[in-house]
Amino acid sequence: MKFIQPLFNLGQLVITPSAITVLAEQGVAPSDLLDRHVDGDWSEMAPEDREANRQAVQNGGRVFSRYCLTSTLRVWVITEAKGDDGERTSTCILLPSEY
Repeated sequence: MKFIQPLFNLGQLVITPSAITVLAEQGVAPSDLLDRHVDGDWSEMAPEDREANRQAVQNGGRVFSRYCLTSTLRVWVITEAKGDDGERTSTCILLPSEY
């Protein structure tokens, strides 16, 4: 088993009730999305958004991921930054309609 050092801390973990329902219906564990998010698997983002995330990891900013569960169903994972010191306050899994 290979362990990867997380790129950043997640802070407090939060998930909306709607996201819990959708993930359960799709058979997706929230921890799987969090692992992808914190490991830098932003492959479902546009190239400019992936670059923005790479910069955010370096400068302490907000990190945003989008994961496609089906062709029309997406879930977002957002880690908010407290400031520009690299400290993250929280990470939320939510549906785009809840933003």
